[in-house]
Amino acid sequence: MNSGKYVFAQISSFLPQRIFDSIVARYKGDHYVRHFTCWNQLMCMMYGQLSNRESLRDLVLTVGAHAKKAYHLGFGKNVSKTNLAKANENRSWLIYQDFAYHLVAEARKLCIDDDNTQFSFSNSVYAFDSTTIDLCLGVFCWATFRTTKAAIKLHTQYDVRTAIPVFIHVTPGSVHDTRAMDKIIYEPGSFYIFDRGYMDFERLFVIHESKSFFVIRAKNNLQFKRQHSAAVDKSTGVQCDQTGELKGFYSFRQYAEKIRRIKFYDQDQGRTFVFLTNNPYLSAEDIAALYKHRWAIELFFKWIKQHLKIKSFWGTTENAVKTQVYIAVITYTLIAIIKQQLKSEYTNYEVLQILVSSLLDKTPINQLLKKQRDQDVKELFYNQLKIF
Repeated sequence: MNSGKYVFAQISSFLPQRIFDSIVARYKGDHYVRHFTCWNQLMCMMYGQLSNRESLRDLVLTVGAHAKKAYHLGFGKNVSKTNLAKANENRSWLIYQDFAYHLVAEARKLCIDDDNTQFSFSNSVYAFDSTTIDLCLGVFCWATFRTTKAAIKLHTQYDVRTAIPVFIHVTPGSVHDTRAMDKIIYEPGSFYIFDRGYMDFERLFVIHESKSFFVIRAKNNLQFKRQHSAAVDKSTGVQCDQTGELKGFYSFRQYAEKIRRIKFYDQDQGRTFVFLTNNPYLSAEDIAALYKHRWAIELFFKWIKQHLKIKSFWGTTENAVKTQVYIAVITYTLIAIIKQQLKSEYTNYEVLQILVSSLLDKTPINQLLKKQRDQDVKELFYNQLKIF
């Protein structure tokens, strides 16, 4: 398989280049381009993500050191700091956003069999949250956050069942988290899990009208009028399961329907949580279990910050930053696709580590990702003397 091809070239062969070319044509990304195309830009940036380059200069220096291999690696004829910087600054980041979402759709189809959530229902489950990446105000002046600091936020919708981010919205750090909820396309019957920072009843009512379900942690100052209480088994951690209405004037005007309030005591953390949901069918234990899986998106943020380059950027403009973020998403999704298509027993982290250390090898990638098993082998013929 792929005899004689570099591991990085084998990795890029899993990308649907025809789909990418059609997206580039839609945005006219290669108009008036002679040598350094959008595909070459994608390959260079992906190589920088996988090889953990610290800066644009570091990336170009590394690529230049392997100039004789550039054609086989997909870098193009002439990779310079100026070419790559101009491409990141001028070519639309929407090209890489659309391509990332195409890969996300493919990855979700492949990863659905790896669902380890063990929910009692088959509906899709999404966790929605944001992470903040601090930047230098003097360099990234467009990324408004505080008077002395710049930052961007990655507002992310994360598929809990497949461990794939299905939507990422990049904004300046000053944009409130709830405003990103307006960008979500809600799927009827799906569950959306939020932390209490997203407590906006007008936007939660949009979810209710979309025939979708939400689970959100309530704030301490919630005003709630109980109308009905269901019987609960307190040994499961559920303290109460109530149905009622919101009491606050503005809250009730924004959300006039009945809402469910569940109080749950977590023995592992020794804390009591209060959840709100518009789902009247699931048990209170299932609602608490749904919110517990919200932690998966925090692990995703930690993983992508540690193993991909989204904390230090290779360009200062908004277009360059968004381009790098979506190429990081492409890289993350591609690792998941490769793992599934080759049926590797390694985790995504282990697959990434193996590939990163072998980018310029020519070992077939299916051999690299085949897990070796230790076996006790007994020799058929041996001349060792017997003691007894």
